[in-house]
Amino acid sequence: MPPHAPERFKDRETLWNEVEKIEKHPKAQLAYSFDIALQNEFTREENMELVRQFLQDEFVSRGMIVDFVIHEKDAGENGNPNPHFHVLCPIRPLNPDGSWGAKQRREYIRDAHGNRIPNGKGDYEFNAIPTTDWGSPERLEAWRKAWADCCNAKFEEKQLAVKVDNRSYKRQGIEQIPTVHEGPAVRQMEARGIKTDKGNLNRLIHATNQKLREITRRIKELWEIIQEAKEQLEKEEQAAKQSPNLIEILNQYLEQRNAGAWSNRAKVKNLQDYAQIFNMLYERRLVTLADFENYMRGFQDKSNTMTAELKQISSRMKELSDLIRYAEDFKRLAPVYEEMNAIKFKKKREAFAAEHESELRLFHLAKRKLDAAAPDHKIPLSEWKKELAELSESYAEESEKLKPLRAELKELYSIKSKLDTILRQQSTQEINENRKENYAQKKETH
Repeated sequence: MPPHAPERFKDRETLWNEVEKIEKHPKAQLAYSFDIALQNEFTREENMELVRQFLQDEFVSRGMIVDFVIHEKDAGENGNPNPHFHVLCPIRPLNPDGSWGAKQRREYIRDAHGNRIPNGKGDYEFNAIPTTDWGSPERLEAWRKAWADCCNAKFEEKQLAVKVDNRSYKRQGIEQIPTVHEGPAVRQMEARGIKTDKGNLNRLIHATNQKLREITRRIKELWEIIQEAKEQLEKEEQAAKQSPNLIEILNQYLEQRNAGAWSNRAKVKNLQDYAQIFNMLYERRLVTLADFENYMRGFQDKSNTMTAELKQISSRMKELSDLIRYAEDFKRLAPVYEEMNAIKFKKKREAFAAEHESELRLFHLAKRKLDAAAPDHKIPLSEWKKELAELSESYAEESEKLKPLRAELKELYSIKSKLDTILRQQSTQEINENRKENYAQKKETH
């Protein structure tokens, strides 16, 4: 707590009872809630120390009261530890005297003459201005970055080659298809060896992401060597405005390989490799380095298009999986809701509602989602399942299309290695010639 908070607030029950008591509206928001992951690389004591320091620096120092709890349990995949902590902070700020402050203030809208504008309901038009920045997206982003900085500083202190990033994959520029949330029930079924639709979908996404990462890595390497080759050859052929010829470059590679060959068999093997590369370039009409570069650009566009299509299919599959789950929850929990409504006496009905709070919450969530998806109250469960099955098949087919891309990348990668060899040799030769020239100049000076 901040220094001006009343001592009685150290009791959790007292604090939250007073938070509820100060609010007048039955739907008033009481607190900000955060769930934050801890690091398995840190000990329990290190994690607890990190949590307390972070909450003190980022929340309590701003005048916020923080109620938090640390959880340690095996809840991750393969039974991996999942340490984390939950935070609740009252939305209302505290005044210097320890009383509750206002969440927001009124800023009246005025006309051209500076007069307040009536709203026709006995009051005036106004904008509600928050008294703090605690609920702003900018403050949340700052807190996320501050937590990442705390963890990374601890990683550095422990000399661990680990780093966390508060940004999403999209903001980091990482092309990766997100997995769907499985939940404890699916995890338990998978742990017992029972395959589920969500588990199968996530396994397919993991495999696809692995292929995408491999393709992205190889494309990046190919682009790097193309740029190096282009820069090197442009220096040597500044007078010529024509793009360097790939066949001539690869001829140099063949000549050097044959010059060092120990037998005719080795020379024949070199010639066969060269013929295979030549056929690949000929089939694709790749003559100059510019042709190769343009082809690679089109290749990357094709990869990006396939990735976008897979993401679109994956997004719809996730939506359908959620709707099917909501429909099943609605059907399963409807008797509980009907039983509650059949109770005539208010206190007995309230007691029943309290006893079945989690079930009723799931029922209302499912009802809201289904009402939005099917406004006519006709739930097309069979159609959703059919569409999900079709999309799963389509997703698998699209994933298979990535395989030819990898085969073609392998061919392009073989050319890259040849270009790399020539460039290294040319660079070494240029360095040696410069050294000889410098030595000769020094000798003449002396």
